[in-house]
Amino acid sequence: MKTKQIPAIIMLIAGFITCIVGIFKQFEAGRFLEILLLVLVIFYSLGCIVKLILDKNFREMEEPADEEQSEEENEEEKVTEDEDFQE
Repeated sequence: MKTKQIPAIIMLIAGFITCIVGIFKQFEAGRFLEILLLVLVIFYSLGCIVKLILDKNFREMEEPADEEQSEEENEEEKVTEDEDFQE
């Protein structure tokens, strides 16, 4: 699974929501920028944590499937070697 974009997506969604809230609450520009920077850093960190968790779980799910495929390929190779040897 492609998880490279997850931290950026989470960060941008949080930033967008912060911008909307800041506009409706009519924050001062300086205070708004401080809050926005803090939100972006926090949610980027959370996104990285989510990415690591997903990568770890999907790697564990893919390993058994890879083992099954390699076993099937080994069986197919044995069959073709036996056929070549018999000829």
